[in-house]
Amino acid sequence: MIEEFLARDLSAVEEAIRKAAAVEIMPRFRQLADHEVDQKNGPHDLVTVADRKAEEHLTASLTRLLPGSAVVGEEAVHADPTVYGALRADAPVWIVDPVDGTRQFVAGDAAFCTLVALAHRGEILASWTFAPALEELATAVRGQGAYVNGERIPSGSPERGADLRIAMAHPLYTSDEDKAVLSRLDVPGVAARPCGSAGLEYLKVARGEMDGLAFTWPSAWDHAAGLLLVAEAGGAQSTVAGVPFRVDRDNALPFAVGRDEATALRIRSLLRGA
Repeated sequence: MIEEFLARDLSAVEEAIRKAAAVEIMPRFRQLADHEVDQKNGPHDLVTVADRKAEEHLTASLTRLLPGSAVVGEEAVHADPTVYGALRADAPVWIVDPVDGTRQFVAGDAAFCTLVALAHRGEILASWTFAPALEELATAVRGQGAYVNGERIPSGSPERGADLRIAMAHPLYTSDEDKAVLSRLDVPGVAARPCGSAGLEYLKVARGEMDGLAFTWPSAWDHAAGLLLVAEAGGAQSTVAGVPFRVDRDNALPFAVGRDEATALRIRSLLRGA
């Protein structure tokens, strides 16, 4: 079932994502009323009516495209954490973050995106990163390369002798223990900064605009699309345990992403304190 689906023209998936953004997200961009923004787990963990409506829209359209598939969406998991268990089941799974960068979306900042990935038995097979306010769509299918607006992108390698440009988990969303580990990136030769939208940070690595990432949280909807995009552009990733991050298991955190393997290993080494 999944092989046949991937062998088809996947433009219907792109159309579904674009439609969800056009109908549920963009009409609310810079138009949100106070009652349309709620907190989930704290003042910086926001959800809007656009998040909820876009996820509902995508859940309906994506499961129609691939009958028998499941959806693990950020808002559905917040309402019912058992939904996350679909990532360890046998059915294909759509992994959805309807508005990645909700904080930016609420602030009227265009740096947000919709993330969709298709996974099966823990393997990420295809991904879509759509930034509607920036008019950019990044796509990847396993073994077929990474593309932005139809043009293939290579991640390349960092410039020799230049500081490594790394985006790391934002301090608003990290524990004191996380902050202590991430502080190991504060060394000569590394220029680290807090991340914005995770999906757009992955895109920057895939394009070679950033050299790497360091993340301390495991939520599949934040990482699945970007991990495949970076891998197909030529990048690499590893947890501090020395194995790849996977969406279908518990992972040793934090994990490192690099535009090439040497960069990913360098970031991992720093995070280990080596």
